[in-house]
Amino acid sequence: MTVVIVGGGYGGTLVAEALDAETDVVLVDPREAFVNAAASLRALTRPEWAHHAFFPFASLLHRGRVLRDRAVSVDPAGVTLASGGRIEADYLVLATGSGYPFPAKPLDASTSVAQQLDDLRTSHRELAGSDRVLILGAGPVGLELAGEIKDVWPDKRVVIVDRSDRLLPGFLPEVGDELRRRLTELGVDLLLGRGLGTLPPTGPGPFTVTTDRDDEITADLWFRAFGVRVNTDYLADGRLTPLTGSALVPVTERLNVRGYDHVYAIGDIIDFPDPRMASYAMAQAEVVVANVRAQLAGDRPQAVHTAAPERRILLPLGTRGGVGQLGGAPLAPEVVHERKGADLFTARFAGRFRR
Repeated sequence: MTVVIVGGGYGGTLVAEALDAETDVVLVDPREAFVNAAASLRALTRPEWAHHAFFPFASLLHRGRVLRDRAVSVDPAGVTLASGGRIEADYLVLATGSGYPFPAKPLDASTSVAQQLDDLRTSHRELAGSDRVLILGAGPVGLELAGEIKDVWPDKRVVIVDRSDRLLPGFLPEVGDELRRRLTELGVDLLLGRGLGTLPPTGPGPFTVTTDRDDEITADLWFRAFGVRVNTDYLADGRLTPLTGSALVPVTERLNVRGYDHVYAIGDIIDFPDPRMASYAMAQAEVVVANVRAQLAGDRPQAVHTAAPERRILLPLGTRGGVGQLGGAPLAPEVVHERKGADLFTARFAGRFRR
């Protein structure tokens, strides 16, 4: 039996590793390495640490194989590749995730790790030489980026602009209040409930922009921290399933693509109320692993995935604490540091990739 997994992100690599000893696993991904996106922002501010964000696929599987290629179409029987090849599959797992602006995700994920490290070093030099930094977007990425910058350069001016008038909407108010207090302590300027009519220039600064509430901001460098794009282009031909109006994959509670008991989808690409975060993709991956194992053994798959009743988040602000929520309660800064901020999950993935 062949299980083909399209996408080597947080969920896809978990499925591939878990099933590797039990069946023929083929992992398809255009990248040279898994990128731990949680570590990308620290990789920007601390280039000597940046290699911790990359884990070559070559060390992931014992028996299976990794194809460095891109899926251009999927049908119920297999995957058509950009190279012109095709892989027939008994089971399919779609786990292609989403794209996001640099530096949270690479400028071009298909380039070599060496090139991606070079991109980070170039941006680090630009950042190190800037006194004033503008971040557009006060979601988790923008907030973590501000924390990483202030951790290395406490005297840099960092301004965050966002159209929402509150931090972390959907989470406990006290978590947002604590976050605002900590950002103020770090000297981060928050301009909430504001937007820009046009994006700042892409060339070297300085530049000045004005918000729709007439705040004038002068900065030397800016980062875009908004704009998730789900990676489902290869399904647009409809050979597998019609996508939703938001280009998402419809799935059942067992995470089967609707209409198929041998095709699964997980992570950012599925039409499911889970937030688009790595921890949810990995929880979904465990459900898929359990169901495929049952099918391989000739049993009926029983594992189901239900939307988490409470949202969870670990949001470090550099290497010195942060804020979080788990199980409907706020987390102490030291817990956020211990669970994520200290190494940004490096040890977890070092174990998965045997590094």
